[in-house]
Amino acid sequence: MEKNTTDPWAWGKYTNSVQAVEIKQPEGTLYCSGQVAIDANGQPVAGDMNAQLELTIRNLEQLITEAGYEPSGIVRLNVYTTSTQEFFTSCVQTYQTWIAKHGIKQATTMLEVKALFGGLTVELEATVVK
Repeated sequence: MEKNTTDPWAWGKYTNSVQAVEIKQPEGTLYCSGQVAIDANGQPVAGDMNAQLELTIRNLEQLITEAGYEPSGIVRLNVYTTSTQEFFTSCVQTYQTWIAKHGIKQATTMLEVKALFGGLTVELEATVVK
């Protein structure tokens, strides 16, 4: 796989994302359903948004690795949250640390939504390549 990123604006280096990702000759592409803070029995796990994000990340990582891919192969990451203000206030450090840990350079969209499954507050949807 050859991965090229494009981000023509200087402010892009502060967003922990890029404006476009080009993949040439991938071995495979994994399209992940949105992952949330649920336990192994499919039950929502209560907690503040940051605690939910931490479990959501673990769930997404488990899904990706069990499918034979790596988190570093994430090329698109959509974030759904019930409050963008709360996400930027309480979750940015967790999110940025995770992105940096895996060297992820992804195209990202963040959407504020009215509600998520089970009263949860954050969901991550990824496209991964290898």
